[in-house]
Parts: sequence; structure tokens; C-alpha cells
Amino acid sequence: MIGYYLNWCSSALLIPVEKECNTINFIQNNIKKPLSMITVIVLTLVLALVLVQSHLFNEQVADAETTVGELDQKSSQNDQMKTQTAISKLEKETGYSLDPNSVSVEEWKQAKAYSEQFYQDSEGKFSKKWGLFLTYQAMKEDIDPTIVYELLKVETGNTFDPELIGPKTKYGHAYGMAQFMTNTAPWIADMAEIDYSEDKLFDPYFSITLSVTYLDYLYEKYENWDEALTAYNRGIGGLKAYVAEKGTPKSSYSEEIQEMASLHEM
Repeated sequence: MIGYYLNWCSSALLIPVEKECNTINFIQNNIKKPLSMITVIVLTLVLALVLVQSHLFNEQVADAETTVGELDQKSSQNDQMKTQTAISKLEKETGYSLDPNSVSVEEWKQAKAYSEQFYQDSEGKFSKKWGLFLTYQAMKEDIDPTIVYELLKVETGNTFDPELIGPKTKYGHAYGMAQFMTNTAPWIADMAEIDYSEDKLFDPYFSITLSVTYLDYLYEKYENWDEALTAYNRGIGGLKAYVAEKGTPKSSYSEEIQEMASLHEM
């Protein structure tokens, strides 16, 4: 039998891949005895089969990665469409104009989580739909939803009654879930760019919108929650008088709301 050495990496196999050539060269360099023609052919066929299978496997992996990427993209698009549909539905149910594109999928999931949390905390008195609407409005203004929720809890004595009428004061009564007076509500409604009428003070979505708008205005004005919340409770003039008397904007009202808001885990 005539003996042969393996020395035709690129000429016989026509494989331009360096690592495959290295494999063949390794065989050549480490085999000390000449190989028969049949042995050479068998080894070559086995190596070629391994290389083909490796190439096919790599193609399958690449195809699988592409498929997973496409599925992830489709899933993301479906989630966004579901979110926009849910916000559009809430818009129709509440009668308030909402922008379905203004909230991301993750933010909407967070809104649903807050809604469930508020519902449980209130023992069902604060509806999930109110929670979704409140969280949406708060997120839009970059306000912590738990601050708004706890404020409404304090204002209604933990009843969340949309038709609540507060005790008479020298300025009149306060109305609704957010307890606005008729001398304050109209100009806050103007800021929120929504129509005002006294009967709307008993609309929970109107109350939530006004409370978020007013809190946003007060927080931008004072840049801290102690002054913003005390001003909400006492009025801007009342805040000045309170600080002049107490030497601090902190009040039992502001501290209670902030303390209770901090207990919400999200």
C-alpha cells in the first residue's frame, strides 16, 4: 500500500476557514506514520461531515436567534397596542381626554399595580378605575401617585366619597372627593384645561384631575411637599400665616400624607 500524509487542507477540501485548516494541520503534524489511501479518505470524509454539521448547527442557531428577536419585537408591539387600547377604553369610560401614546407599557403595568394596591388599601372603596385614572394623571405630571391617593384619603376621612360635603366654614363648604371650594375650583379647572361647573365637583374624575393639577402647581411653586401639602389644606395665604406662627411649613396634615405614602411598596 502506498502511504500518504494529510497535506491538502485548502486544495482538496476547499475550506477557507482558518480553524478548520488548523485542525487538519494538527492531524498532519501529530500523525507519525503514513496513512493508507483508504484511511485518508475515511478521515477526510469524517472531518468533512463534522464541518458540515457544525455549519448547519451554526445556521440553525442564527435562525433561532433571529426568530426570538422577531417574536420579542412582535410581543412588544402587541403590548403597546394593548396599552393604547386600555387607555382609550378608560378615556371613553371616564369622559376625559387621555393620550394613549403618553404612557409606556411599563408605566401602564405600574398604573395597574398601583390601582390594585389602592383598591386593597381602601377595602374596595377606591375603585380600580379611579386608581388607573389617578395614576395616569399623576404620572403625566411626574407626581407620586401615592401622595395623591393619601391626600384623598385624608380629605374624605378614609371614605373616598365622591359626594362628600365638608363642614361649613367662613369661606363656605368644600365639595367632593378632593374637597375643593367654589372659589378655588374654577381657576384650577382652567389650569387643567377642563370645563367647570359646580355639579362636577362631585365627579370623582374631575376631583382627581383638580387635585393632581393643584398639587403639581403647588409643588412647582414651593419645591417641597411640606409647603405644597399645607398650602393645599390651608390655602396659600393660610400657609403664610401658619409658617409665621409655627416657624415651619410642616403640619400634621403634610406629615400624615407623606408618612402614609411612604408605606406603599412598588
